[in-house]
Amino acid sequence: MSSTASPRPFRIAVPMPAIVDLRNRLAATRWPDEVNDDAWSYGTSLPFMKDLADYWRKRFDWRAVEARLNQLPQFTLKIDDTKIHFVHARGNGPKPLPLVISHGWPGSFVEMERIIPLLTDPGAHGGDPADAFDVVVPSLPGFGFSDRPAAPGCGPKAIAGMWQQLMTALGYDRFGVQGGDWGSAISIWLARNHPDRVIGAHLNFMISSLQPAEGAPLTEAERAYVASAVKWRDSEGGYFSIQSTKPQTLGYGLTDSAVALAAWIAEKFRTWSDCNGDIASAIALDDVLANIAVYWFSGNITSSLRIYKENKAVPLHFAPGERVKPPVGFAHFPKEILHPPRSYVERVFDIQRWTDMPKGGHFAAMEQPALLAEEIRAFFRPLR
Repeated sequence: MSSTASPRPFRIAVPMPAIVDLRNRLAATRWPDEVNDDAWSYGTSLPFMKDLADYWRKRFDWRAVEARLNQLPQFTLKIDDTKIHFVHARGNGPKPLPLVISHGWPGSFVEMERIIPLLTDPGAHGGDPADAFDVVVPSLPGFGFSDRPAAPGCGPKAIAGMWQQLMTALGYDRFGVQGGDWGSAISIWLARNHPDRVIGAHLNFMISSLQPAEGAPLTEAERAYVASAVKWRDSEGGYFSIQSTKPQTLGYGLTDSAVALAAWIAEKFRTWSDCNGDIASAIALDDVLANIAVYWFSGNITSSLRIYKENKAVPLHFAPGERVKPPVGFAHFPKEILHPPRSYVERVFDIQRWTDMPKGGHFAAMEQPALLAEEIRAFFRPLR
């Protein structure tokens, strides 16, 4: 199936009773105990969560966030019977390049709020107008304000197919792709399955399930990377295991309790960002809560978890000798979850730009939007 309808303008409008209900739930939280754990080694800190819940209930202004987000040009379009929410921001330059940016989990389109103007209007931010992009930021199915998939099977590969339909509906024959986290996997599937349409793929994360086919023996650096990925799964991958096996069970608690939802997501922002244990030093708490609030008000947390199980069913494996044709750029942020060596990635991809970034972590578009924007511009500049 495909989309034949036209995009419809969209504005976020959370009903006031939903905001009141959130505040009441926060006030009525039944708190757990904890051991003295300043290092968060058992999970999200109890004092931190009490402070965050208090801030969310008393000081966080959803209406101000809602008004700010509604300044972005948002639309919806039905693709394969699923209504997809997306931002479509036109570029200000002589020939803007279409670029679809895909977010991941526990992110949302909110991640891209500050990077969008840097890409659409570089001339207004100290750059060259010739580097302008037409930016499309869809909310993944089951995330944000997109519909939830009605049946199993909506993993990164299927989403990539939906995105190429979306870009067709928007009138773009050829385009660039960009992403981190699951957005990286979606971008890779787009480049792999639609090389005639993808001009290039820029990534700021390489999924740990990337498995090049058997070829030359692994180098010492590549063996160390594979071992580090296994070690990371053992020490930090509990969320990954449950979300890729029993996401529904987890979803009951996260859907019913705002504090449980915030604790589950905030721990990832602390662990995965370049913050040295202080989330607010890397990402403003209002922005963290804006992202969490989108999950809460949309009610889409459970459906967002399922992408892990769907990916497990259709993983990103490569056949012997297979190469992804479109050129790839990679921004390697120092506090990212995993650190693949360039040689490992080059077993599959044509790496035309690889940059070791000076600072930043997993949520690069929120942590270091200017650095990431400049990398995206530089990678696509010779491909225009």
